[in-house]
Amino acid sequence: MKEHWKSEPDEHDYPAAHDYLTLVTDEAVADSMVDLLRAATLVHRKAKDILRASRLALLPADNAHVAKDLGKVKRGELLSPVLLVRGHTRENLRVNDDLVIADGYHRVCASYHLDENADIPCKLV
Repeated sequence: MKEHWKSEPDEHDYPAAHDYLTLVTDEAVADSMVDLLRAATLVHRKAKDILRASRLALLPADNAHVAKDLGKVKRGELLSPVLLVRGHTRENLRVNDDLVIADGYHRVCASYHLDENADIPCKLV
């Protein structure tokens, strides 16, 4: 499969991650996590492992957001890397010690439908 990922997250992914993180932790911790995400280098992880670590369900390919991302890949558009936070990280962020997909859940699901073993670029803190 042809590579379908950008080399850096889109700028709007960071505020989206912040919005999500403020649902599971306080504002100051969310601010800190986003700062760490911005500074993090890209790593690569498999879609199946991201879903398993996050304990989130695989959304079906016909989910509106997943289908939109699959359509982008089909048209040759590149997807933004995902932003991940370990649930047992410093500064009291705890979400059952599961991996938190701060931004990119639908992209992870889309990638899984394309190839569950393909490496997804991520920023992981």
